Amino acid sequence: MNRKMLTYLVLITATMTGAAAVISTVYNHGSSAVPQWSNFVSPGELSARHAFLAEKCETCHTPLRGVSASACIACHATNTVTLARQSTAFHATVGSCTACHIEHQNEVRPTQMQHDALIAIGREKHQEVASPPDAAHASNRSQLYCFECHSNKSPHRDLFGVECAACHVTSTWQISSFQHPSQNSTDCAQCHQAPPSHYMGHFEMVSKIVAGQEHARVEQCHLCHQTDSWNEIRGVGWYKHH
Repeated sequence: MNRKMLTYLVLITATMTGAAAVISTVYNHGSSAVPQWSNFVSPGELSARHAFLAEKCETCHTPLRGVSASACIACHATNTVTLARQSTAFHATVGSCTACHIEHQNEVRPTQMQHDALIAIGREKHQEVASPPDAAHASNRSQLYCFECHSNKSPHRDLFGVECAACHVTSTWQISSFQHPSQNSTDCAQCHQAPPSHYMGHFEMVSKIVAGQEHARVEQCHLCHQTDSWNEIRGVGWYKHH
């Protein structure tokens, strides 16, 4: 073995030994035992909310496992605002945080809404509890139940049930094939509810006068509004009510 190869071998061995020593020290005594070591391995800055953990990697990371849900739950299990709000209450049982929440993104928002991640989590849960005869149906039961998060106020006034996926996709709420009823339709109130101002003095003192429909009733939307935009008033044009 020539001197050059021997030198490389010694350097490689020393580097691996040093790295192993650092890992062992951090594993046994925490990040503070080796100051600034995280600067060599961190993929990016933490979000502002987690910045205070920049030198405490072991708070979230478990050696050889990465970030576990239990580490997140230890701090966030008492987040009463999140758990009490209907649209986010599912966090109490979801059990998989890193599918949607990421860190070390250099100030990029650490939350990415991933419906696919929720589907995968739901499928995994159902497979755990499904007996073999039920396995064929597990995929159907594990699809997103939209109303679990979005039912605070049904935009369809409960006329179309809870099978949102029959019309909507997760990438956009708009439906390309949807055709609004004829602009001559007089049944607008079947789907649309007037805003709160229409049930107060504003409707009587302003809205009806602007539209020139002084005898209109609140449920007679078609007398004042166009179907392309609620601010497009018949005979008036675009008008900002409030």
